[in-house]
Amino acid sequence: MSASPAVLMGLSISLATGLYGISFGALSSAAGLSLGQTMALSLLMFTGGSQFAFIGSIAGGGPAALASATLLGLRNLIYGAQMNAMFAPHGLRKLASAHVTIDESVATAMGQPDQAERRRGFWVAGVGVFLCWNLFTLLGALLGNALGDPKTWGLDGAAVAAFLGLLWPRLRSRDTVTIGVAAAFVTLLTVPVLPAGVPLLLAAAAAAFVAWLLGRRTPAGGVS
Repeated sequence: MSASPAVLMGLSISLATGLYGISFGALSSAAGLSLGQTMALSLLMFTGGSQFAFIGSIAGGGPAALASATLLGLRNLIYGAQMNAMFAPHGLRKLASAHVTIDESVATAMGQPDQAERRRGFWVAGVGVFLCWNLFTLLGALLGNALGDPKTWGLDGAAVAAFLGLLWPRLRSRDTVTIGVAAAFVTLLTVPVLPAGVPLLLAAAAAAFVAWLLGRRTPAGGVS
């Protein structure tokens, strides 16, 4: 029996995002962290953007980078509330689902048409990314400087490309395109001047505001 669309999507996003772990492992090693410290970050912290910001603070980014790591992690609170309402997990399953609630698992779940596929997509993407991320983090940390600059391999764009692949099919209406454009515009304006993490939060706020404005329209298309 062939795998469901949610499983296929989860597996593909797991590999694409996991490959990005090579970059983290190499950069963490270059920042002076030991193999054990690098792996602890991926195993326990397990939120890519915050991990990169954290090693940025170790490498000289100072309080700004550490604050960015915290800001990036805050978005998981929103994700957690969404997934808890959607799946209502209990016991050990709740602890496990909290740990694998990340951009990719949430996006995979939200992109499915029914509850069973959402649940399947969430777990396949969440557990898959966790396993691949840690495997490739280990590889990157062991290879270290032998890899050279991770950007030359294109791994810095792997996670972004995978996430866009999840997002693109959902841009089916004028409203969703408008929300996406608003978030992208805010991101482009703020990335050059603000610490990492802050543009993401501002883009999310802009998307929420535009969605609220669009939601206030009357059926005839006017604004109430």
